Amino acid sequence: MINNKKIIAIITARGGSKSLKNKNIMILDGHPLVSWSIREAKKSKYIDKLILSTDDRKIIKIAENYGCEIPFKRPKYLSTDKTKTLDVIFHTLEKIKEKFDYVLLLQPTSPLRTVYDIDSAINECISKKRPSCVSVCNFEKSAYWLVDVTQKSIIPFYKKKHIRRQKTPKIYYYNGAIYFAEISWLKKKQDFVSTETLPYIMPFSRSVDIDSIEDFKLAEYFMKDR
Repeated sequence: MINNKKIIAIITARGGSKSLKNKNIMILDGHPLVSWSIREAKKSKYIDKLILSTDDRKIIKIAENYGCEIPFKRPKYLSTDKTKTLDVIFHTLEKIKEKFDYVLLLQPTSPLRTVYDIDSAINECISKKRPSCVSVCNFEKSAYWLVDVTQKSIIPFYKKKHIRRQKTPKIYYYNGAIYFAEISWLKKKQDFVSTETLPYIMPFSRSVDIDSIEDFKLAEYFMKDR
């Protein structure tokens, strides 16, 4: 709790994955992938309740072993490739009898996210009186290097050329690690992001979002370095 506001954290981890089979239970540095989000969330001084939403019995067993609450098994209609994350969140909130002011979405594919990131994002969002906060990472290349190749030709997004790297604008991308929002606002907006959203900037070393074997190997590298 922070400023008398109750926070529920939801880890979404379905069993199926086409991009990387069983990725949520792959072993990263001695622990299943999903456990890293559980371990860091349990260290938070602001989270009042931590819940994992899944349709998979193996994930349920792993989560229980790491002390995470799984009050129900996610229904099949919310466990497909086309399922929207917001639908899973709202389903979870409806199933829980307790009332909360804020919801924090933690995706297990961001194992390098730390409790420092979690609590810092929460604190900044509430102290700055923003309705939501989403983590981002700086895109290291210049914005002027971005091109469109969908028509089998190169079409620059920006027409300016030969500009000094130091003068190019910084651009950021969603790293998938933290999505935090006031619940009443989220239900109204149906999105974590709006012009009111506060960005929480994370370094690349904690921003790996695992969707391929290459991502997993990169996460292994940074995990060992940490």
